[in-house]
Amino acid sequence: MKICLAQTEPVAGNIAANIQDHLSKVREAIDQSADFIIFSELSLTGYEPEMVKDLALDLEDSRLDEFQTLSDTHNIIICIGAPTKADNGVHISLIIIKPHQVRSLYAKQYLHADELPYFVAGPKQAGIIKAEKTISLAICYELTIPAHCETAKQNESEIYIASVAKTVNGVARNNPRLSEIAKTYEIPVLMCNCVGEFDGNIGGGQSGVWDLEGKLTTNLDKLQTGILIYQVP
Repeated sequence: MKICLAQTEPVAGNIAANIQDHLSKVREAIDQSADFIIFSELSLTGYEPEMVKDLALDLEDSRLDEFQTLSDTHNIIICIGAPTKADNGVHISLIIIKPHQVRSLYAKQYLHADELPYFVAGPKQAGIIKAEKTISLAICYELTIPAHCETAKQNESEIYIASVAKTVNGVARNNPRLSEIAKTYEIPVLMCNCVGEFDGNIGGGQSGVWDLEGKLTTNLDKLQTGILIYQVP
């Protein structure tokens, strides 16, 4: 199974521009025969909490249709970071687009204190994608929560992927945790981050892969957009 990490530079609040960039990255992944592609936290809008009420999507949004067509045609699973509408507010979500299936989402269950004024926690769910391999999804702060990783273990996950929006310093703080997860559960761990400005900060990039021994085996740099393809052993 080939997994693609898409490191983008979201344009704050500009869904139309970000969709075009996302589609370009999906096509790059298809050209490299990827089976799965994931984007960073809130990649479709940028991580901009003060804008989310006006930007939140629902799963039936027609602007997602072209992603569905690419998924159906090329048999690729696409996970896009976006704020989504909830009955009681807005979720931080990964919209999951599978070939010839109804769209679904994984909503962030564990919110950082800074997010509480803007977002509501998602329902308790495993965040599991069943594909050629069993993939467990995490969104940023969740990777620091032991219970989240334990759920992944209980569901016999074979790969753990964190979609994040972190600065250079944030990446440095969390890399040891990603390494720890890989070693503890003996599964590859992947992290997909953004670059460029977001919410008054600068994305630190460095999307990468940790092996079963917790070693960072490959990553992108901290400034450039691009894709990283990981062939699961």
